[in-house]
Amino acid sequence: MLIGIIGLGDMGRLYAKAFAKAGYEVFGCDMPENREKLEADLAPHGVKLLESGKEIAHRCDLIIYSVEAEKVMQVVAEYGPITKYGAIVAGQTSVKHPEITAFEKHLPADANIITFHAMHGPGFAPEGQKLILINHRAEADAYKRMLDLFTAIGSDVVELKDYHEHDRIVADTQAVTHVGFESMGTAWSNAGFFPWDNGSYHGGIDNVKILTTLRIFSYKAHVYAGLAIMNPYARQQVKRYAQSESELFKLMIMEEEQKFRDRLYRARDFVFHESRKPIMFNDAVMKEFSLADGPAQRKPNSHLSILSMVDAWYHLGVSPYDNLIAQTPPFRLRLGIAEYLFKNEELLEESIKTALYDKTIRGDDLEFHSAVREWSSIIGYGDMEGYKKHFNQVQAFFKDRLDEGNKQSAELIRRLTME
Repeated sequence: MLIGIIGLGDMGRLYAKAFAKAGYEVFGCDMPENREKLEADLAPHGVKLLESGKEIAHRCDLIIYSVEAEKVMQVVAEYGPITKYGAIVAGQTSVKHPEITAFEKHLPADANIITFHAMHGPGFAPEGQKLILINHRAEADAYKRMLDLFTAIGSDVVELKDYHEHDRIVADTQAVTHVGFESMGTAWSNAGFFPWDNGSYHGGIDNVKILTTLRIFSYKAHVYAGLAIMNPYARQQVKRYAQSESELFKLMIMEEEQKFRDRLYRARDFVFHESRKPIMFNDAVMKEFSLADGPAQRKPNSHLSILSMVDAWYHLGVSPYDNLIAQTPPFRLRLGIAEYLFKNEELLEESIKTALYDKTIRGDDLEFHSAVREWSSIIGYGDMEGYKKHFNQVQAFFKDRLDEGNKQSAELIRRLTME
């Protein structure tokens, strides 16, 4: 099977190398100005570069479009009509609605459409990582070849019935997860301080929050923008998250303790029901990973971002444990720290009391509240360029610590998943 990849960005290159290493003949193409750099990177791995997607489309048995979600229609329109007879066509985007729409519009009727989504970033090799596979329109033997391909590179394949199910799950595991951490980063940026220099952000949960935030901002804005804005289920879920945060924040500033407590306990009982198999993060491991220069006195934190997520899951009727079939590292970290908080009576009580009565954290919570509203509005308006601009501004604030945060978060993920 000849494999061709149209678009050799971070993920396209990663999978080109993985397929070649597994013994497949792999071709790729990208923008002409990138050719020299790509040759130097890929030639040692046996990946051959072609001049354009036209050569890929009419030559290869498997054609993978690894382009930005907002550009997939344009690229498929150009190369799709000349697809080799009976070829398998796949997409590597994180949101499948625009991808499938493009395939159905521009591919020949004989093309087998089997799309996939790697549930990890370019910092992880495919081996052992979850990968979603969706048979949209394919013969049985074509689908078997795709399963064999991803088995050969060691992917942990999860088969979903259709792209609607994929996008619903990904709205939770990626789009809303990212908005939560992006809002934290925006709040810290707007407040003008680095959280590792503030006593309110010392401790296991906050180490995970900080490192995951830095991990997200170490990648490219267009990935997150496409996930949030082009996924029709994401807007609904992000709106619910913003609503939960706003309603909880109002109860906090009004010091409505009983309503606040009752609401959070209802959410806790729904999300963390005894029948759910827990993640069980190790507190000692979480405490090891800090960017602070030295030991500092920990101050209580309201953990409004986590309270809001659990409340949103409850109101959406979503069990995040069910969505672990399509988990990403940030989502697993987020669910893990939510579980850690809500299953620790003493810590949850501290969080509730701090949220309601500790005025020293109220300014930070206000910044977070404003940030959630900003992100929710951008996504609600479908403002792709506004999303990227907002993301890049916060990214610039943290630029000197992004590499270190990315490395530490990768090790944190490895340690927590081994425990």
